[in-house]
Amino acid sequence: MKEELKSTTEILIDKLESWWTLFIRNLPNIAVAIIVLLISYFASRFVFKTTLRLIKGRIQQKSVAKLIARVVSVVTVLLGLFLALSVMNLGDSISGLLAGAGISGIVIGLALQGTLSNTISGIVLSFRKNIRLGNWVETTGYAGEVIDIALNYLILKEADNNIVIIPNKTIMENPIKNYSLTTRMRVTVECGVGYESDLEKVEYITKEVITDSFEQIENAENVEFYFTEFGGSSINFLCRFWIDAENALEKLKAKSKAIKEIKKAFAAENINIPFPIRTLKLDNQTLNIAQTEKEAVEA
Repeated sequence: MKEELKSTTEILIDKLESWWTLFIRNLPNIAVAIIVLLISYFASRFVFKTTLRLIKGRIQQKSVAKLIARVVSVVTVLLGLFLALSVMNLGDSISGLLAGAGISGIVIGLALQGTLSNTISGIVLSFRKNIRLGNWVETTGYAGEVIDIALNYLILKEADNNIVIIPNKTIMENPIKNYSLTTRMRVTVECGVGYESDLEKVEYITKEVITDSFEQIENAENVEFYFTEFGGSSINFLCRFWIDAENALEKLKAKSKAIKEIKKAFAAENINIPFPIRTLKLDNQTLNIAQTEKEAVEA
């Protein structure tokens, strides 16, 4: 028993001595590796600040800018770690780390597929010039002002002050209409006049009203006017014109103003805008059936 204990102790001491000898032998490499790690750490902080300063002008979203800068910083630290392991002749450890990182990346990618997709879409949206904070956009059935583009979602404020949160992946996969990319919008007004109206006069008055109501319309020739159909109780027409606007609210205000001014002008010229009229024809048999049903209900 004593001999076995002595043998075990000798083996342990020999092992510790071999480790100490290996440590002393590799002490210069360890010192260089520590210096490399320290340099990579301070370099990562410098890279983080520099990257953040460079991309802050192109990306308005602070969260996205910090994410990109942090990714670049982490890459710098990882490069320093691999260099340190190489200095210490730990090639097997580097291979193990790379293999583990690859497997971990696959597992994490499968588990967070939706989240990663939204995050990547948020980064892409941040670099796109056709959508910015303050733009009035319409997408996936919603229209409003872009008030934030976060890592995972885009936030719209609709005209009724409701907040809509849309995943970035949905924005990337669907068409988007940006009203703020152009400074002009076309307003369409539809109306109808009575059959007894002078159609030439109706067209003239409508064009003059629109021209006088909006300063950006230089003359009546810039106003489109078309009679569209013989309606049930009126002859309907379509009037279109362009205004200087960057969001749908300005377009809505212009349409409202045009409707009010057209109504005033038509009333002043005794031009009738008729109500919808429906004529019902009832024969004696229908009236008798209705009277019988009424008497049955009262009984």
